[in-house]
Amino acid sequence: MLANKRKKGQPSIRNRLLSAAAIWLMAIILTAGYLVPSFIKNYLIEQEKTQLYIYLDQITALVDIDSHGRVYLDGRLSNPRFNSPYSGLYWSLKLNNQHLRSRSLWDTTISGNTEDGYQGPNKQSLIVVKRKFLLPDSDYPVELSVAVNQDRLLKTLQQLTRGLWLILTIMAIGILALTTLQVSWSLWPLRKLRRNLKLVREGKSTELTGLYPVEIQPVIDDLNALLFHYQELLLRARNHSGNLSHALKTPIAILNNEVALLDTPTQTKLVPALEQLQQHIDYHLGRARMAGAVNILATKTAVSNRVDAISLAMDKVYADRDIILVNELESDIMVAVESSDLDEMIGNLIENSYKWANSLIRVYQEPNNNKQEVTLVIEDDGIGIAEEKCKQVLKRGVRLDESIPGTGLGLNIVNELAHSYRGDLILSRSQRGGLKASLILPSPRN
Repeated sequence: MLANKRKKGQPSIRNRLLSAAAIWLMAIILTAGYLVPSFIKNYLIEQEKTQLYIYLDQITALVDIDSHGRVYLDGRLSNPRFNSPYSGLYWSLKLNNQHLRSRSLWDTTISGNTEDGYQGPNKQSLIVVKRKFLLPDSDYPVELSVAVNQDRLLKTLQQLTRGLWLILTIMAIGILALTTLQVSWSLWPLRKLRRNLKLVREGKSTELTGLYPVEIQPVIDDLNALLFHYQELLLRARNHSGNLSHALKTPIAILNNEVALLDTPTQTKLVPALEQLQQHIDYHLGRARMAGAVNILATKTAVSNRVDAISLAMDKVYADRDIILVNELESDIMVAVESSDLDEMIGNLIENSYKWANSLIRVYQEPNNNKQEVTLVIEDDGIGIAEEKCKQVLKRGVRLDESIPGTGLGLNIVNELAHSYRGDLILSRSQRGGLKASLILPSPRN
């Protein structure tokens, strides 16, 4: 069936390209947004430590011990921040039980290494470098620490991070906008092809026109060649079928008239052969009609009107059977099938129901989840067909009851016509006991 030949929920090429670009762009932006600030922070901390090591060397050179064994600094430091209370630049020295510290620490100390790092006055977060060394005439090592407040560094880093995220966001929006334009421009030939196909489908053009990129042009050339070849074959088939019909109509009529004048035994021998000849002609003419309309892509037919027209004709042909046909189809139901082909299919199914129904035939639309197809149902209240024989009767020339006039080609022609439109014919038992024929046909494309 048509529903089995189409996949649902397929994303467009444009959405796929934009989604892939957005995902990669987001990954790059997030990576840069988290890694770049980390690199900057490490760089700034290393720069601060480099300066602290200079101070560490300077203090190490000034540390000395007097004659009483007391440690002291023999000179002043170059940076005045060491003398300003809570300035953010500190040093601390320990020798056995002796402690020295910069005036900037005032009455506080550099606390130990906690979960948040080193802390100084007013819970300042510190960057600390340390060194141990020995002085002459001393048995104990000197433990020297130099620290700097990193709050200003972290604040600067925070400002840089906000600026970086702003730049990355603007860049992401710009790149995504440019990517959207690029994708739209690249897919423009496909939109042009879609418009041209719509013109062909509507019967306003017989080929795809215009210039296309070199990657698409071979496909366009092949499609145009295929359309031309299809139209030529279609016209040739229709002409041949018409010519054959006219050529054979008169000779068969003459043969039937001549056979009717013969004696009964001779008629018994010749009539089946003539009927078989007529069946073959009807079958192959039906196959020729399956080629469809010239503008097959643009064709569409209102089903309800055709059902009404066929039922009027059948009411006259089978007036003695007193059959009632109820057409429940909405007037706006359309199928993408040529009118004559739809008449062939609907006509065969309705005529079959007129032959076998007891009193009632229903024609209605059955709900279908696939919006690209329409399911038409013709059911009657006759004797129906056994489930195991429903597929058998769709074969060429199969007749379950030889007492009823017919060629055994009707259901086969309907089945093959439905398949030529990528549809289907399904036979089953009706709730009324008769035959239920579900004819699945494509709906017109917008």
